[in-house]
Amino acid sequence: MSEPVAVRFAPGDRVRTRAVDPDRHTRLPAYARGRTGRVLAVTGSWPLADDVARRRAEPRVEPVYTVVFAARDLWGEGEHDVTLDLWQSYLERPESTGDGPGPYGRKKEAVS
Repeated sequence: MSEPVAVRFAPGDRVRTRAVDPDRHTRLPAYARGRTGRVLAVTGSWPLADDVARRRAEPRVEPVYTVVFAARDLWGEGEHDVTLDLWQSYLERPESTGDGPGPYGRKKEAVS
């Protein structure tokens, strides 16, 4: 496995998930792509599931965050929160342009 990546976000930070539609496995649910939430916790560093599913010999090791989203922000309705455990490369700062590489080694694709 590769060396762990440094933690980029802290509990309380607002984050946005990358709006990507990869042609291979990802643990970033489609309903959460491009959505803004808040980091609740840093749960440790783990091999990136995308790399493990592709059977990479040395999967990247990244921090994993528990991120909370308002249900209405995900589905347009609901008064509850939804929590997801997400790898660091799935996340960016909300003010980011999203032009940097994500877990798929390519720039964010336009969403219509």
